[in-house]
Amino acid sequence: MTEVKPLVLDVDGTFLKTDMLFETFWDGLGRDPVATLGVLARNFRRPERLKAELAAIAPLRTDLLPVNPEIADLALRSRMAGREVVLASASDRVLVERLAADYGLSEEVFASDGEVNLKGPAKAEALVAAYGERGFDYAGDAAVDMPVWERAENALVVGRVPSARALIARGRNVVELPGGWSPAALFRALRPHHWVKNLLLLLAMIVSLSFDLATLVPILWGVVAFSAAASSIYVVNDLLDLEADRLHPTKCRRPFASGEVPIAIGMAASAALGLLALGMAAAINGAFFGVVVLYMALSLAYSLKLKRMRWVDVATLAALYTIRVIAGAAAGAVAVSIYALIFVFPMFITLGCVKRLTELTLASNNERLPGRGYGRPDRGDLLNVAGLGTVGALLVFFLFSISEQGRMLYPATWVLWLAMLPMAIWLVRMVMLGWVGKQDYDPIVFAMRDRFGIGILMITLGLMFQAAGLWGKWFGA
Repeated sequence: MTEVKPLVLDVDGTFLKTDMLFETFWDGLGRDPVATLGVLARNFRRPERLKAELAAIAPLRTDLLPVNPEIADLALRSRMAGREVVLASASDRVLVERLAADYGLSEEVFASDGEVNLKGPAKAEALVAAYGERGFDYAGDAAVDMPVWERAENALVVGRVPSARALIARGRNVVELPGGWSPAALFRALRPHHWVKNLLLLLAMIVSLSFDLATLVPILWGVVAFSAAASSIYVVNDLLDLEADRLHPTKCRRPFASGEVPIAIGMAASAALGLLALGMAAAINGAFFGVVVLYMALSLAYSLKLKRMRWVDVATLAALYTIRVIAGAAAGAVAVSIYALIFVFPMFITLGCVKRLTELTLASNNERLPGRGYGRPDRGDLLNVAGLGTVGALLVFFLFSISEQGRMLYPATWVLWLAMLPMAIWLVRMVMLGWVGKQDYDPIVFAMRDRFGIGILMITLGLMFQAAGLWGKWFGA
């Protein structure tokens, strides 16, 4: 009877649709950024030690890591047929053993151990020592697996590996399996639907009534720069939130959490977009460049720490929205009343509370949200703060209307007061939609798609233009 040879599976990119080294790095950054960066600096040229120390800082939940469905199905069918299925990886042994246990695979694993980086030729030698020359089949996904494929009986190639064609040319048995990633999934990871939030840069132009091309054009370029900066940070935020997203009912489908896009690709895209944003900002003017740097620094602090702190996260979200208004003023070189800036902050406090209210309303239990400081019992407090934010925004708007700049820009003060009514209706409606769970997870994105709400905002804007006398100036009415 012919002995059945074991099926040996690479882990990163083969059995898993992710890489455990990058997973531990980003999980470690979220848990203890100082220690993680210290480990990286000390062991940058010693990958075996780097992997071991990162695994100690970030004990991954290997059961949540996204698996390649084709390989997982192959492993299951092989086990049911009585075949031994073994994991062999350059990742740290502790994590590989845990992953094998999660999926009922062989207790015998081959992995890096803090002393040896089990990759390429080292992995090939270990497998030949255990099973003999051509005593196993091996599945891998990269050119670094070539030394192992050359010494295996059958080569299972996941995704496109051009160098694996050499095996076919030599008459070896090669089985090609689906894998890889798509640019469309990467584009989705940049959250292009969130770019509409950067239209807030136009608010400075609208409030100051500076309707000319010399103001509009640099602001529009600023919108593009802010979109690049925001997408750069969105990628970082998603990489820091991998475990929390995988525990979320809808965020688990995000490209990095689901394994649709490799973490390394996301890191490269984030760096490129960040550099693009800074370059464009510097080309617009120095003030705008400073605002973009502030936005990116505060966004990074939010992703690393602040979003996990109760109330601080809501205040930070409001600050990030307010910075967009300041950025519009800087890009267009327009003077904006301090009242206008103070007004938008409590308004965005309200919308920040709406964001959390929506998440809690749609939560399936009373436990704290993964990676956040709130649970469903906090809904009442969030509602109260949202109410205070609404009142505060309306009060500041009223003070603006009677200020010297307000009376100069909007002579018909009573019409400006009238505009407060639809403004209040819009804010209260947003809060109530969040309370009953009929909001999007991001209220600004929801507002840009909400036709009824857009109608209310247009009425508000129309009344403000009437107070400024613009309708008569434009149309002679």
